[in-house]
Amino acid sequence: MTKQLVMNSVCPAPFQLNTSLLKKVLMTALSRGGDFADLFLEYRTSLSISMEEDIIKESEETLTIGLGIRVIKKDRTGYAYANDLNEEKLIKAARAAAVIADQRISRPRPVAFRPIRVKNRVAPVKKLATALPLDEKIDLVKRAYQAALNFDPAIKKVQVIYAESTQYVWILNSEGISVKDCRPMIKLAVHSLAERQGHRESGYYGGGGRVGLEYFKNSMTPETIARESAREACLLLEASEAPAGSWPIILSPGHSGVLIHEAVGHLLEADFIRKKTSIFWDKLGQKVASDQVTIYDDPTIPGFRGSYNIDDEGTRPDRTLLIDRGVINEFLQDKLSARLMGKKANGHGRRQDYSHWPLPRMSNTYLAPGEYSPEEIIHSVKKGFYVSRLSGGQVEDSGQFTFSVTLGFLVEKGRLTRPVKQATLIGTNLDILQKVEMVGHDLDFGLQTATCGKEAQQVPVNDGCPTMKITGMTIGGQL
Repeated sequence: MTKQLVMNSVCPAPFQLNTSLLKKVLMTALSRGGDFADLFLEYRTSLSISMEEDIIKESEETLTIGLGIRVIKKDRTGYAYANDLNEEKLIKAARAAAVIADQRISRPRPVAFRPIRVKNRVAPVKKLATALPLDEKIDLVKRAYQAALNFDPAIKKVQVIYAESTQYVWILNSEGISVKDCRPMIKLAVHSLAERQGHRESGYYGGGGRVGLEYFKNSMTPETIARESAREACLLLEASEAPAGSWPIILSPGHSGVLIHEAVGHLLEADFIRKKTSIFWDKLGQKVASDQVTIYDDPTIPGFRGSYNIDDEGTRPDRTLLIDRGVINEFLQDKLSARLMGKKANGHGRRQDYSHWPLPRMSNTYLAPGEYSPEEIIHSVKKGFYVSRLSGGQVEDSGQFTFSVTLGFLVEKGRLTRPVKQATLIGTNLDILQKVEMVGHDLDFGLQTATCGKEAQQVPVNDGCPTMKITGMTIGGQL
């Protein structure tokens, strides 16, 4: 693949199907009177490498190809897929998807495709990683492994994982859309295990995104990733268990964005809104947070893991303002939810692969920067808790959540003091959003390694936030 091809994000010819056959498949999908139908054609090459116990433990290459066919009739969805792309199998799958509609018609209205050329906004890749020799990738893995192992005598075990993929998609629908895209992705992650006097702790760090291997030369070297992983593991050996109580909380920039993602972002996805299962379903235009809170979801950030030029329905995305100074402004829409709610799809229909239909999903979700310096925020707390790293959590439809803190620090007299671990943040999103008192100007994002799950589908995402202060939150820890 040439540089010109990558930069224009135009697929080469992994797809050997012609438009006349795809038009026939689409017309078959509409043959029972569906309101809308689309085709999602995917060709994906993937590679993974893992190293532990001083050897390359595993290396695996995979090739995925298939076609997903969706039919929508009012609020119902019919879906079928095939990984054998001969005409007979595709027509059979189209008929299966069409069964969701029960109106027999003699002939659906013909579809005239309008090919759309996609400008690459999100994958600044000089050369696809999948086009480079395996030796180069193994070298990255070995460098990371050795750097983590050599960081400190306390590091006893290291695991390094490298993963890459290049996904080619071709999306066609009954509205005449025909659009192709090329989506590269890479990831390098390091797990480090530290042990001292029989006590063990682990650290994790990683990087990647919609980038090429040059990222690991120019932006984040394997050694940098390894040292951060090992440093966290060693620091946790010195940490004590967190005390329980209700304190002011300071969330660190970047990594704490997972709280925004889980506690707010999911509940602004339009399928939860239209089904009235989200606490925000009737809150459009209402104030739900302090004036400090402005939240965006932006699929157009270059190089980011959650970014894409078009969503998995062929819609061109833009940055979406979800909450504006505390007021809910918009929801994350796919085509189905937008049709049912009388809204415009805003490019957030995403799917794991051709075997799944699209759902409203986040991409890169973040709290916008505020006016305070991180030093001002820390100095404003006499006694509190600083969250350095969250490891995820659980959020109910009601908005109640729990989050696990991998690493934190006590705040005493405006200073970060001793490290603590094994803490849990407990609260409800409406309460916490209203208690956001200070937001820093130091917006940062989490590791470019995250994946989000919903309805058994995994998609790559990222999230971020500046340093922010919440006036009070319950911390579960040691009594």
